[in-house]
Amino acid sequence: MATYSTSDFRKGLKIQIDGEPYLMVEMNFVKPGKGNAMYKCRMKNLIRGTVLDRTYKGGDTLESADVETVDVQFLYRQGEDYVFMENTTYEQYEVSSDTAGDLWKYLKDGMACSMTLYNGNAIVVEAPNHVQLEVVECAPGTKGDTATNVTKPAKVETGAEIIVPGFIKEGNVIKVDTRTGEYVERVSN
Repeated sequence: MATYSTSDFRKGLKIQIDGEPYLMVEMNFVKPGKGNAMYKCRMKNLIRGTVLDRTYKGGDTLESADVETVDVQFLYRQGEDYVFMENTTYEQYEVSSDTAGDLWKYLKDGMACSMTLYNGNAIVVEAPNHVQLEVVECAPGTKGDTATNVTKPAKVETGAEIIVPGFIKEGNVIKVDTRTGEYVERVSN
């Protein structure tokens, strides 16, 4: 198993602590007036989602996590699970709704996604940063509402509810940011 020394520490590093994979989400280098340099790290557990804060001295090492990221395609929903297929090996993975989280709001058949595997099991699935979804249900805009910040809820083709500007109508295709769940822009109509 490869190891990382403190000089390799950076945001986005995937490491293993106590046999579990972590993602380094923040790393700060601190050099006090006297004494050794310290590395203050914040790490997110890739399985449970918990956050861990640790401080390391210069020269400390951490094991690299045995995780790999693969490109997958969403195939279909089966009960409470979601089925994805790896693009190169055509291997299929069933992902529970707990692992998928709010991903269901953006999933369309055939959508390309990214999946992180740990010991051959899917632990994280990510949709593209932006998706285009059709509005299937929303209240009509109120006549005379010309204020620039008027919003209303709209139901999209996946069943999710997104807050959109007042001018959006049924049948419009909108771009949504999957990281925040917010409306970005109208794509058509």
